[in-house]
Amino acid sequence: MYIGDYLGRREIYSPDKLAIIDVGKDPELRLTYKQWNHRVNQLANWLKDSAEIGFQDRVAILARDGIEHLDLFYACGKLGAIHTALNWRLHWRELVALIKDTTPTVLIYSDDFKDAVAEIRKSLGDKHYAIRHYLHIEGEGIEGSRHYESALQSAPGTPVTNEIVHKEDTACLLFTGGTTGLPKGAQISHRQICWNVLNTVIHDLSHNDIYLCVFPLFHAGGLFAYISSQVVFGNITILTRQFEPEQVLHLIEREKVTVFAGVPTMYQIMTQAPNWESADMSSLRFCTSGGAPLPVPLIEKYTKEKDIRFKQGFGMTEFGPGLFALPPEDAIRKAGSIGRPNFFIDVRVVDEKNNPLGPNQPGELILKGPSGFSGYWKNPAASSAVLDEDGWFHTGDIVEYDEEWYFYVRDRKKDMFISGAENVYPAEIENTLYKHPAVHMCAVIGVPDEKWGEVGKACVVLKPDIEASEVELIDFMQDHLARYKVPKSVEIMNELPISGMGKILKRDLREQFVKE
Repeated sequence: MYIGDYLGRREIYSPDKLAIIDVGKDPELRLTYKQWNHRVNQLANWLKDSAEIGFQDRVAILARDGIEHLDLFYACGKLGAIHTALNWRLHWRELVALIKDTTPTVLIYSDDFKDAVAEIRKSLGDKHYAIRHYLHIEGEGIEGSRHYESALQSAPGTPVTNEIVHKEDTACLLFTGGTTGLPKGAQISHRQICWNVLNTVIHDLSHNDIYLCVFPLFHAGGLFAYISSQVVFGNITILTRQFEPEQVLHLIEREKVTVFAGVPTMYQIMTQAPNWESADMSSLRFCTSGGAPLPVPLIEKYTKEKDIRFKQGFGMTEFGPGLFALPPEDAIRKAGSIGRPNFFIDVRVVDEKNNPLGPNQPGELILKGPSGFSGYWKNPAASSAVLDEDGWFHTGDIVEYDEEWYFYVRDRKKDMFISGAENVYPAEIENTLYKHPAVHMCAVIGVPDEKWGEVGKACVVLKPDIEASEVELIDFMQDHLARYKVPKSVEIMNELPISGMGKILKRDLREQFVKE
């Protein structure tokens, strides 16, 4: 069996080669491929024998980055189960809704989210979708929870495989932000994982690369940008608990990191770290940036002060992180471009009638190819809305390309904005605001922010004779939404600009407040 049992195959080829350095552990955890595969087999055996996890059953994890995420991902691959990584930025009420939708049997969690897990269990009660097993990574855990490492040690490390696992079976669920409600679970197949590996290799990953991962492992960028390819190559991956700029610079120098990836906000923050000037980054072959265009002054600073070569990219959960790539030599000449499509991606720019458009003609970006997802979990309506009868995925992004086939994003999915590389959907926030008894009308827009790129601004019209302050409305949203979704400011207005069709003109609001 090779589909799913990636570590089993890797142990055969390079058992004694260093695979993982988890610097979030005290002391740091270093595992060879043989040691790591043994550990993953222990988890797979525990899941199979103690939790009765079988083919296509879901196992959820709510945790900071660490070896446990990858243990679970590869253990599920061996079993043919579905790895279900929950976004710890979400409010516990949002997590309850996702758990009810995906019905995992087991929840693995880190101590940071112990209180949220307690609320989740209380809310779930003993309904049919209740989680039966809780494993805590650190600390004492909630009542009835078992320590993760003790569960591993109680199970044998004998090989685990499931010969019926097929390339089209779902390996994991990655959640995308919903425009009107519950995030959608993109079904990532074993086939998609393999093609993402190939796209990453084409993106210049090579044997003996050392990759430092700071992306959250509930994202496609975390699981698939480089880590899966590192396993196939038998390379070293370094995990951090979370992004800390001083630590990142220290690790690049200490471990001779050759590949690092981040978002523009991270690169900006790293230049303010106390060890920036003294940091030796000469081991890096290149850095990759995604999530938003990398500002030219930042590229120039890294090039001048650290001799860094930047690759820029563009991707999405449904098709993987390696869709487009902009090579280092074009970083300044084609500033603002997402580059050209990767080798195994078909792309078109089409008008409203699905007719292909030529250079310098803005239209919708549509995609096709073997790295595409398998639809949204238990949501055929959402799947059919984006996948047409010919298999093209309609992104909703407005792009255009120039005469050299370099692509530029001109507008994003509807009113979505990106804050610190997280997609934020105004409709979800607006739906929450409308639950407040004082809100008559509202619109949320993204406005520029030096630290996060963009942040939300809520424009609100109150009901007659009912008062509510900015602080009160922000507090209300914080009680219902993940922190990164909550607007940083609320503007109380007498009226909102309305079109002849009765729609709120968000474009006018952006023009009004972006100028301020």
